[in-house]
Amino acid sequence: MNINEQLQGDIVLLGLNGRLDANTSASLEAAFTKAVEQGHRKFVFDLQGLDYVSSAGLRSLLSAAKMIKVIQGKLALAQMNEHVKEVFDMSGFSSIFTIYGTEAEAVHELA
Repeated sequence: MNINEQLQGDIVLLGLNGRLDANTSASLEAAFTKAVEQGHRKFVFDLQGLDYVSSAGLRSLLSAAKMIKVIQGKLALAQMNEHVKEVFDMSGFSSIFTIYGTEAEAVHELA
């Protein structure tokens, strides 16, 4: 999995490409933790390029959501494809996260 990190104002955009699974979830957690340690509190995870998410991947996203609560930040997910959305719906994660159709909508809501 590749993680593309950009800063738009005070919002960190993390674009995920590939598979989010047991082999790759640690890199997402590391990138997210590093950004939090740098003082960032607003995040958009752009999932447009995410082909697959496993239970380990879901756990890393849940871990990020818990950290957001601790730091009183904001987290939104954007541009989820149908396959990934189905996994979120079946696991109940769609009710945990705020999910937007586009990255621009997510950024606008967090700004």
